[in-house]
Amino acid sequence: MNVTTRLHELGQSLWLDNITRDLLSSGTLQRYCTDFSVTGLTSNPTIFDEAIKNSTAYDEALHRKAREGKAGEQLFFELALEDLTQAAALFWPVHE
Repeated sequence: MNVTTRLHELGQSLWLDNITRDLLSSGTLQRYCTDFSVTGLTSNPTIFDEAIKNSTAYDEALHRKAREGKAGEQLFFELALEDLTQAAALFWPVHE
């Protein structure tokens, strides 16, 4: 048994302080949930800003939303909500 599973059994909740589209699309977050008992994550605008600037994973959505006339804060929050919605679906079984 790994340490994080033991912590979970003792009532501790392990959360990540990070979210990126790569973390979601690669299956890494799902593996963290399954293999390391991760039960949640936190984020903030700075984390999302860094994720968007440092990854090509957002390029398609950025271009699509720009063609739809979205920009600035609206564009930023729509991208963030897409990621958060996907992450929430992974954590649903833990919190239902």
